[in-house]
Amino acid sequence: MEGSARFLALIKLANVGLTLIWGFAVTYVFVRALPLREFQAFLLLVAFGNFTISAEFGLTSIIYARLRRHWLGHKDEGAGGFQPEEMGVLFLFLGMLIFGGLVILLVALVAGAVGTTMPLLFILFFLSACVNLPALLAKRALAAVDGNFLWEALDCLRRLMTIALLLLILNGLDPRLSVLLQLAISLTVIGYAITLVHKRLGMTARHWLAFRRGGVHVRAHYLHDIGASALFTISEIVGYNALYFTIALATQDARPMLLFDFFFKMSRALSMAVRATVEAALPRITRAFHAGDAARLRQLLVRALGAAFLFALIASGALLLVGQWLFTKLFAGRAAIDITELLIIDGALLALTVICVSVYIQAALGRFADLLKRSLPFLAGSLLSVPLAALLGDRFDLGFLSLYALTLLTVSALHALSLRRLLQGARP
Repeated sequence: MEGSARFLALIKLANVGLTLIWGFAVTYVFVRALPLREFQAFLLLVAFGNFTISAEFGLTSIIYARLRRHWLGHKDEGAGGFQPEEMGVLFLFLGMLIFGGLVILLVALVAGAVGTTMPLLFILFFLSACVNLPALLAKRALAAVDGNFLWEALDCLRRLMTIALLLLILNGLDPRLSVLLQLAISLTVIGYAITLVHKRLGMTARHWLAFRRGGVHVRAHYLHDIGASALFTISEIVGYNALYFTIALATQDARPMLLFDFFFKMSRALSMAVRATVEAALPRITRAFHAGDAARLRQLLVRALGAAFLFALIASGALLLVGQWLFTKLFAGRAAIDITELLIIDGALLALTVICVSVYIQAALGRFADLLKRSLPFLAGSLLSVPLAALLGDRFDLGFLSLYALTLLTVSALHALSLRRLLQGARP
């Protein structure tokens, strides 16, 4: 099953479905469990969690690109090739990142910057979100050594249990206990995944603890990629999440925030489905690229784009049919969405499809400098969409959504050019 792109795509899509159910269940449960003002603060917490998770600066993509090349037998890099000590250093960095985010959250809670009567719930939920950082590193490492199926099976099990615990809140389970149990389950599954990585790479405890040697190696051979990937990641973090904060500054009306949150959930659902299909093809795409087989690479890219657009068209059609009902149901009838806004979201989703395919493939190949060039126009458009829409007065909701969609359409054209150039860059 590991060697079949179809089997990999199926289990990845199953995991995507469970992840999306969990994401929607979070909104469905907490919009009912919390007062509206506190739920708005909870959405900001979710956005901050997304910032923290994304602040790994693309290190997990770098380790995938390096480890994948090593696993495929391209070991001609000498001392600059992959070394097991890198894994321990990267896990240490991710741990420090989570700790830093937690400190910021604690300061915000103590200072009263986050309006909540349940600070423990916010802290536990933040930690349960951030535990996806080591999970992502374990996932990418396993995928690089042809362990996709192992991880996806484990993660499906984790998602099923956390969804059940989340829904039990509606039946009276204390939200804090629910999130705490979700955190414990995630740590157990991630720990087992790390053990699998340990065995696949033939690592010893000394490799995990050789922070000095690993740090020297990371500093010597990662800095070029880290610089580009860090800037790219920061740009993507701000571009995709900034509207939560700029909308909060622009208006106290809850509807614009809910409207963007709905779009964000739809775009995340699509990007996860696209990622599942692309990741299922990555073993073959990376082999073709590193072997310099441009014809095979072109064939695989066309297939990946075709599958991605199929998902986008299905999602767009479904959104037109049930989008208004879903919006009303999801936010407990506290706001409504019209057909014009749904059409704009559909256009944005089609543009996002090209961007996702390009980003996932080029990141796996370590082409971070090219991704950074494409990300900067997106960052500018995202940051300007809310201030420009604020000039429209009563048309603010439609304005920021339209400007954001236009930004995605422009950037998708730039990414299409990147994929074309990628075919010219296939090399042994």
